[in-house]
Amino acid sequence: MAELMSEARVACRTPAEGRDGVTNIPTWKFEILRSAILDVLREGEIAFKDLKNLAGAKLNKDELERLGSLGWHVTTVKLELEVRGEVERVPDRMPQVIRLGRAA
Repeated sequence: MAELMSEARVACRTPAEGRDGVTNIPTWKFEILRSAILDVLREGEIAFKDLKNLAGAKLNKDELERLGSLGWHVTTVKLELEVRGEVERVPDRMPQVIRLGRAA
């Protein structure tokens, strides 16, 4: 258990106003999902509802098994990427559509 506590982590924030919470996830999870999400978005805008499956298709079987809840982790990393400006929501599109941000 001590090994899990000492594992390097990334603080994932949310862009939503009024929400101060930070979720810390292991760096390796953040990096593989960041890479997968950005790869998917380099192909163009996508509906957020499709992100889990498209990003998951970029991961190998071992990564998927070690990751845990794919949907939860994809959403957590996507929100942090929004805060960083690497991903942005397309304005006035419902359901939510995302694309690469200026910082990507």
